[in-house]
Amino acid sequence: MIAPVVVFAVGNPSRGDDAIGPVICGRLEKWLENEGLADQFELIEDFQLQIEHAMDLQGRQLALFIDAGASTPAPFTFQRIAPAEGIAHTTHELPPEAVLQVYLQTEGIEPPPAFVLCVRGEKFELGEPLTAAAVGYLEAAFGLLKRLSGQPTLLEWEQAAL
Repeated sequence: MIAPVVVFAVGNPSRGDDAIGPVICGRLEKWLENEGLADQFELIEDFQLQIEHAMDLQGRQLALFIDAGASTPAPFTFQRIAPAEGIAHTTHELPPEAVLQVYLQTEGIEPPPAFVLCVRGEKFELGEPLTAAAVGYLEAAFGLLKRLSGQPTLLEWEQAAL
């Protein structure tokens, strides 16, 4: 059975605030298990998005991309996205919109409704820990993420993205 919601958490735990995605993913996994919602979500953690991630969108009702952004307004942004080429919100080369575009091109149908939760990061140097500011931003974002995960419907997510 394919989980209705796929969550991509992107980031490198060895690069300071770039660890935000993986940290949120770990917390979300535990929270979903405790709430009895784990079977409704597939969590995919990776250093960066690849074109192959387009295949993980098959059969989904919703998709969420979580990442850190160097110039993201604090504490985070949450918005709906659409297929497009060459748009960047995060610190990684292949943006979520490009993954959606690959899906559209390979499958010939629209991808599932997709959203980006981009949490502000301050420092991304190799070997650095999360900054105190990023920990605070992460906490604020996780509050929203719990609400979204408790109500994984397009209407609820669109309302949160306003």
